[in-house]
Amino acid sequence: MPVLSHVLIVDDDPDIRKVLNLLLKDSYRVAEVSDGAAAVDYIKEHPDTDLVILDVMMPGLSGIEACGHIREFSKAPVLFLTAKSGEDDRLSAYKSGGDDFLSKPFSQAELLAKVSSLLRRYREYRGKPEAALAVENLEVDFGSHSVKCSGRAVTLTDTEYAILEFLLKNRGMTVTAAELYEAVWQEKFLPGSGNTVMVHVLNLRRKIEENPSSPKIVRTIWGRGYQID
Repeated sequence: MPVLSHVLIVDDDPDIRKVLNLLLKDSYRVAEVSDGAAAVDYIKEHPDTDLVILDVMMPGLSGIEACGHIREFSKAPVLFLTAKSGEDDRLSAYKSGGDDFLSKPFSQAELLAKVSSLLRRYREYRGKPEAALAVENLEVDFGSHSVKCSGRAVTLTDTEYAILEFLLKNRGMTVTAAELYEAVWQEKFLPGSGNTVMVHVLNLRRKIEENPSSPKIVRTIWGRGYQID
């Protein structure tokens, strides 16, 4: 029998937790906690957690703050769930290390599609035996999905790693934001998706570039997209 993916639901509203659990329990191993601090503790105690569905607005430690703490020790994808759907809210969620965003109220089909997509990408980018590449001072091992800058290990989220790998596999070519989004997120490119890509690329650059404001590895080709030479 295959091992079910382990999903953690984090929401201070017990009704939301109940609905999410009902929608997911037949396909996944589901756990629940009611606040951000409990989420951080849970993932520390259960490093096999494969996905976190994280409410943004919670008393105490907010979802944004909790995600920042989770990213210190876990690469598990984070799907933010919130009633706030403004562009600034989305950017804050992505900057904290989140992978995707779902606004309340949500449809069952949209939730299940995002969960499936994030888990599929998480499985794919945890390791397929391929070659290694070096660019500038960056070394990427596709087999172990390890990344080093000047010999120093760099921790990337799965989304950041997926972006880097896609650009490396298309090295020398300019990749549009739409191509990058649809390859990494595996969803149709929509208005606002470009900002999602931009924030994740900025987060990636902060980790792998010596000078993120003047990148030498992941370059912006103005009006066209992104490229690694």
